[in-house]
Amino acid sequence: MKGAVLYGPRDVRFEERATPQITQSTDAIIRLSATCVCGSDLWPYRGIQRLTEPAPMGHEYCGIVEEVGSAVKRIKSGQFVIGSFFASDNTCPACQIGYQSSCQHLQPVIGAQAPVLRVPLADGTLVATQDRPAQGLIPSLLAVSDVMGTGWFAADAANVKPGCTVAVVGDGAVGLLAVLSAKLMGAERIIAMSRHETRQKLAQEFGATDIVAERGAAGVARIMELTRGVGADSVLECVGTRESMMQAIEATRRGGYVGYVGVPHGVELDADGLFFTHVHLHGGPAPVRRYLPKLIDLVLSEKIKPGKVFDLTLPLERVAEGYRAMDERRAIKALLQP
Repeated sequence: MKGAVLYGPRDVRFEERATPQITQSTDAIIRLSATCVCGSDLWPYRGIQRLTEPAPMGHEYCGIVEEVGSAVKRIKSGQFVIGSFFASDNTCPACQIGYQSSCQHLQPVIGAQAPVLRVPLADGTLVATQDRPAQGLIPSLLAVSDVMGTGWFAADAANVKPGCTVAVVGDGAVGLLAVLSAKLMGAERIIAMSRHETRQKLAQEFGATDIVAERGAAGVARIMELTRGVGADSVLECVGTRESMMQAIEATRRGGYVGYVGVPHGVELDADGLFFTHVHLHGGPAPVRRYLPKLIDLVLSEKIKPGKVFDLTLPLERVAEGYRAMDERRAIKALLQP
């Protein structure tokens, strides 16, 4: 089969790769219905995260099970499934308290920008729908495999409650779906930080009540102005830079909460300064598996449409074009059709 391989900065190739096979008795092989490019893929694409060798790309997926290993009991061939970017057994102590992305037997799921994918620990990782979903629901089901689940975790980690004021730092797919998540959790006021008109409009469609275009100190000052000098109850950090993290912390009220899900790059915190803010920090790689059943139900009942973040659809063989469009911010998120 052919799939996406990243060789170095801005060098994505669609080339021959070995077709995945069952290698462990707990594996499943999935024929993908859709896949996509993730914002986190842009870190190695831009050369910020260095590669030591060519790397198969992609970690967001949904599709039809073609084959399962001999130890797989819950997942069956022919089922439509969605899974997380980390495989987990869903039984260890970390999984049992809802942190499957810290599973004691954690394995990354990679190589999803291809027609076929091997998923380890299939019984613990994959969630099957009762029936094969309508084609129009596929983008939203794909979104819950990462960006919707990650946005939800940002809101959950930041203790979003009914009636609270939320600020969202970042207007990529995760940030936009963090806005949607905060809305679903009952936030009364949602301040989306964005400079991009198309993203601002989608943020408002998802539930944003205010838009702040300023960044850094100016962005913090604007949020303080909007909240009468108090700050937001919950701030969702969805970028991963030092500037975005400091903007999130400084925009939070005393005793408030920051949920951070942007993969950190060059982020260092001043412990002395943080000590006197009384700000709660919680985040990390999202335990998407915890939220999959709820989010899938919301999609299937058409109560949410997170697939709206896909504003560019391409055949899989044009994956490099999807990377370029996202890198140049001409697209929020590129959906790839195998």
